[in-house]
Amino acid sequence: MFMGTYEHGLDAKGRVIIPAKLRDDLGESFVLTLGLDGCLFAYPMEEWEGFIEKLKELPGTKEARKLQRHFLASAAPCEVDKQGRTLIPTKLREYAGLKKDTVFVGVLSKIEIWSRERWEENDDYDKIEDIAEHMSEFGLSF
Repeated sequence: MFMGTYEHGLDAKGRVIIPAKLRDDLGESFVLTLGLDGCLFAYPMEEWEGFIEKLKELPGTKEARKLQRHFLASAAPCEVDKQGRTLIPTKLREYAGLKKDTVFVGVLSKIEIWSRERWEENDDYDKIEDIAEHMSEFGLSF
């Protein structure tokens, strides 16, 4: 399970260090794809394969096809080098607005990779009261 928030810089070649605390569970090879809200998703191979199975089960509707294309068209297999870095493909960097400062967020079975600017725009924990009010809708409580 992934959790925590980590910051690392993107180098001029588009490589970024995968945080050590996330790297072991992510594995030496993994899949990067378009995420939601302007970030990227990084899946360990086993989780990616499970996600693909769920995508295969979707009905043949237009919405389902769009969803499949969103996640699969730009998906890229990636590897971690000996320095703990991975190259983020240009198309994925552009989608996520990654230029220099990146934020890695562990979210259960995947990692979200954000530009610092987008993370700060979406990281609205100052509105925790709003989040707490919706917890019961998901069957969660304190």
